[in-house]
Formats: sequence, structure tokens, C-alpha cells
Amino acid sequence: MQVLKSRTRNRGRVQNELLSRLASRLKPVPLPSEPAPMLATLIAEPFDNPDWIFEPKFDGLRILGRFDGRQLTLLSRNNKPQNFQFPEIAAGLEAGLKHPVIVDGEVVCLDENGHSSFRLLQQRFHLESAAEVQARMKKFPAHIYLFDVLYLERYDVRGLTLEERKKLLHDAVRWSKQVRWTEFHKERGIVLWREACRAGLEGIIGKHLQSIYVPTRSSNWVKIKCIGRQEFVIGGFTDPQRSRVGLGALLVGYYDDAGKRLLYAGKVGTGFTHEVLLDLRKRLDKIEQVTCPFDAGDPPRGTQVHWVQPRLVAEIAYAEWTQNGLLRQPRFEGLRPDKKPHECRRERPKAVPNGQTSAAGRGARHRG
Repeated sequence: MQVLKSRTRNRGRVQNELLSRLASRLKPVPLPSEPAPMLATLIAEPFDNPDWIFEPKFDGLRILGRFDGRQLTLLSRNNKPQNFQFPEIAAGLEAGLKHPVIVDGEVVCLDENGHSSFRLLQQRFHLESAAEVQARMKKFPAHIYLFDVLYLERYDVRGLTLEERKKLLHDAVRWSKQVRWTEFHKERGIVLWREACRAGLEGIIGKHLQSIYVPTRSSNWVKIKCIGRQEFVIGGFTDPQRSRVGLGALLVGYYDDAGKRLLYAGKVGTGFTHEVLLDLRKRLDKIEQVTCPFDAGDPPRGTQVHWVQPRLVAEIAYAEWTQNGLLRQPRFEGLRPDKKPHECRRERPKAVPNGQTSAAGRGARHRG
């Protein structure tokens, strides 16, 4: 009991010291009502650099937790509240926060190996009854990994460096099984990426330690993937064949850089469970339309093809892009209720940031 009281006093003292330091550098501002997350830029390969840190790339739902001192709201990337879908996350964060704050993190479900799994997490989406949420919560428990802070007490800390924000976050939260700290590694991105790929994970995130937090995509945060994977718009589907139920394949695409033309990217016929096939058909039947929504490409035609309004977003894993601009070996991973259709663009990896030691460069030196 004495140890617990001592820890509580120490934590309170550390927080008071942090707030005193903030007060000497920043002016008080109101808590932002609709914060926007900072997004990472896809690059082609991992690298090493002492000015960068590297974190796991979670296979989950990006969330900003906004706490005004009384009420906590979980906000998805498109600013939709997620408290109803994840009541245990909301309760865990409320219990772990003392001051008004906005924290950035990812909600995940973990598989038997302790790895985040979007396939498990999608079982928590699209639920409409509290009883169903409670049942799924027991079967598919969720956690949140926090990795940044945008606002603390009365201060907007987005203008501080990532290195400073990490320290503020670490001491601003009461960590628990529900609310978890995101471990990171300095400098050694190549080793961490290789370990992630060997473990079958999605990849890693790299962040410059001196970067400020901006509400847009930035080259100071980068993502390095182990496999091809991104969001696509569903523009149609085919009828099921033989013993299959629901649908045969999804017809997916992405918007051009101007966000105006929907380009066909291919058929996705694997990655579905029996239940998912039936659920998808039910959702797609509601938004079926007569005309093809794709503005370019060569989607299939015929009586077995159905077109839909381009309103649903799916996450698709794939081996690579073909020379004809189609997905090779695509696999359905789940619907993305947190993504807007017009945000779906073809991701083209950028070059490794200037001055970095990349995996390819290191390999070339080793061979020489």
C-alpha cells in the first residue's frame, strides 16, 4: 500500500514538473474540437539513422483520444466517434488520464502470437446493439497502443519535437493492460524491419526525432511495408459460383491523384469467411446501381456482374502490381469504416530520405 502511494505521489510530482515546463514555453489555448492525425509516407526500403526512431506498424484502427477532463471521445481518422464500438478502450483511457489531453494511437486485437490482427479487429466493426458489442468485446478484446500526444492540460504541444512529445506522453498516462505504451527503437530500422517481416507482420514506421506534429501526410514519418497492402474502393462484385455464398469476387479500384476518376485495379476473390461473404452481399445490395462506376480500366462485364455506388472501402493485401496496372494475388482483409473513398489513391513508394543508410546500400557495401 505504501509503495502504491509513493508511486502515485511520484507520478503527480513528475506531471506537475512537466506542466510547469510547458507553461514557461507555451501559451494556453482551447482544446481542439476536431484534431486531425499526422500520416506517414510510404517508402521503398528500410534504413538506419541515429536521428530516427522505429516503431511497429500496427494492423489496427487509428484513433485520436480526446479527453476534456470529464468526457473522453475516441475519434477515427474521418472524425467518427468510436466509443460505442470500443467501450473498454474508452473506459481504460478515461481511467488512465488526469488532465485534458489528445493522444494518438491505434486500437488493435491481438492474435495467439500477440500480434495485431485486422481480421480479428473487423469483428468489432459495424455493430448496432449494445448486447452484440458486449459479446464481441469478450470474444475479441481490444487494446490501444499510444505513440503520440497533441495537446496536454492547456497547451497545444504539436509544435514540440517528437522526442519531447514522447516524454510528455509517457508521463501523462497511467499505463495498463488496456492502454499500452508503444515501444520504439532508435537508429536501427533495417534490423527491426527484417524482424517484422520474418514474424509475418505488416512492417514498421519510422519517425524523425525532431519532427513536429502536422495534420497531414509528412516525409518526417515514413512507413516501410513487408507486403503490398492498401485501401481500395469497392465498385462492384460478381455472383457466387457453385457452393459459394454471397458473392464471387469484389471489383475494386482507386482514385487518380486529382480524386476525380475511379480507376479499376482488379478482382478480389480470396480472404473471405462464410459470414463475411453474406455480410458483404447484404451491404452491397443496398448500394447497387445500374452503371459502372469505374472511369478507366477493363473490369469484367456480363450478367454475373453487379455495380455499386463507390461508398465502401476495403483493405486489400497483394503480391505486387502487374505491368497492366492490376493487382496480383489480391486478398480481402476487411472493410475500413475509418477511410473515405476519395482518400484511396494508389500508393507509390518514395525513395529513402536523403542521407539514410538503406538496406540496399548496406547490402551493396557488404558485397563489395
